[in-house]
Amino acid sequence: MSISYEEFEKVDFRSGTVTKVEPFPRAKKPAYKVWVDFGSEIGIKQTSAQVTVHYTPESLLGKQVLGCVNLGEKNIAGFKCINGV
Repeated sequence: MSISYEEFEKVDFRSGTVTKVEPFPRAKKPAYKVWVDFGSEIGIKQTSAQVTVHYTPESLLGKQVLGCVNLGEKNIAGFKCINGV
């Protein structure tokens, strides 16, 4: 599926810093709960990441990530996440 350039212009990509990571045992697949600080304008957003094979929680702290901050929220196993991080 493709989108138009006008639709793509609406996507708000921001870089942020991982500030907190916890195991996510309620997720269907192995995952972490991740909190990302996108700065004073956006604030801290939480998401879920299925990266347990490649990263430990400690190794994710302080990492820079790219996220789409305007895709809305999704409830994953009782954890309210932003989509697109």
